[in-house]
Amino acid sequence: MATTYTETELLACVASHMLADNKSVFVGTGLPMIAAMLAQRTHAPNLLLIFEAGGVGPQVPVLPISVGDSRTFHRAVVASTMHDVMSALQSGYVDYGFLGAAAIDAYGNINTTVIGDWARPRVRLPGSGGANDIGSLCWQTILILRQDRKKFVERLPFITTPGYLYGPGAREAEGLPAGGGPYRVITQLGVYGFDEETKRMALVARHPGVTVTEIQSNSEFEIIIPAQVAQTEPPTGSEQRILREIDPTGLVVGR
Repeated sequence: MATTYTETELLACVASHMLADNKSVFVGTGLPMIAAMLAQRTHAPNLLLIFEAGGVGPQVPVLPISVGDSRTFHRAVVASTMHDVMSALQSGYVDYGFLGAAAIDAYGNINTTVIGDWARPRVRLPGSGGANDIGSLCWQTILILRQDRKKFVERLPFITTPGYLYGPGAREAEGLPAGGGPYRVITQLGVYGFDEETKRMALVARHPGVTVTEIQSNSEFEIIIPAQVAQTEPPTGSEQRILREIDPTGLVVGR
């Protein structure tokens, strides 16, 4: 294991480990790209990357600036369109989806639309883009965001993308495909899943040096804490080397 590493390197490695070989992943800009490319170059060589602009199955040489960058089509299986990749989502062909968020609640619902009142918001955020499609239609959604009491909130002012909505059976009752929903939440403090019975957020693992008390104090809602809490693995030297190859300018990973 590496003796020194950055927070971004840790999050990228933790996220990459969640992506299994021979699966498909709808990849967003930034850290999700890094994680997916790292997985493809290590334990998941047959991971199928899908980009919103239409690149399907590329072997991306270095970090693209966005999902529309020409490098997202490099050696791709298909150079297609947004219509086709969104249709693949609707058809149930995409295993994983990566999303960021401005705020999240206990059921994994996320807000990327407004902070404050809808009619007179304090902050107007970017909105949904493809986030609602991804959270609604991918089989497992992985969410990445920083954790504090302003982001892990009891009640969202606006739900941009559904998690488990208001509890067990809620997604299905609203017409979403059975069996889908948020899978993992990754923050600078730990990794979270969702309790099978209640669908509320539960701690899966804490990062090295982080305490359970610190995790709970940085959330407005009560996080389910198991009796035994695992710890995430730090990046290896090999993973750090690959991250530098993926992001040679340090755009996301840093220098």
